[in-house]
Amino acid sequence: MSASAPARSIEFHNTTLGATVAVLLAAEPSTLADSLHKMLGGMPDFFNGEAVILDFAGVAQLPARIDWSGLQSLLRRYRLQPIGVMRLPAEHHEGVRRAGLALIDPSQLAGRPPAEAPAQPAPPPEPVATQAPPAAPAASAATATPTMFVDRPLRSGQQIYARGTDLVLLGGVSPGAEVIADGSIHCYGPLRGRALAGAQGDQAARIVASNFGPELVSIAGVYRTFERGIPEAFAGKPTLVRLSGADHTLNLEVLKLD
Repeated sequence: MSASAPARSIEFHNTTLGATVAVLLAAEPSTLADSLHKMLGGMPDFFNGEAVILDFAGVAQLPARIDWSGLQSLLRRYRLQPIGVMRLPAEHHEGVRRAGLALIDPSQLAGRPPAEAPAQPAPPPEPVATQAPPAAPAASAATATPTMFVDRPLRSGQQIYARGTDLVLLGGVSPGAEVIADGSIHCYGPLRGRALAGAQGDQAARIVASNFGPELVSIAGVYRTFERGIPEAFAGKPTLVRLSGADHTLNLEVLKLD
């Protein structure tokens, strides 16, 4: 790896279309392999056949020829299925097609297009009664997704996904189990599996565990693995995981519950 290679050359983000976006900061398979090993702890089964789109916008200098075969082989090693690329200069488009990948328009991943600004409403007529009409109930209260509660321990191989809401685990999470939430995750039993909060990119999401000991934690696509064990300061203790700082560093903090 060259001295100028970025510390983290790949990051993963979910999209509203069900595909994962791999944001690349390097295009060489060897550099990406290094980052993936450090990020995922060498766990080749971390992903589960998810479709992935490669975003090249962050690559400062592309090679004259991209090793598509090497990139696809690397991603499949981690059980990712590459389906397309985006934000890649036109001179590489022919190579993309030969590799059997699609050219994706980034606007397709941004959800619904922004609505046009509504016309300025006409001024309301002068009220004819002094009693104010009852306020309409807030739409957000009616449509908010309730927090998901799980009151049983999760065994190895089980997965829970709290879509669009927070996840509260009243039992523990065994090694090999996986809990995912678009919001925050609160675990009141031993947390031993994988915990991924902010799965749709919510950087304010948090993971709170009363007994910390996971294999992996993630907030909004920023991962940390513990293949060398949990740091002594946090092992088995109440711990908060969150992103902080302008660079969204993933931090662990011991919680004082007394």
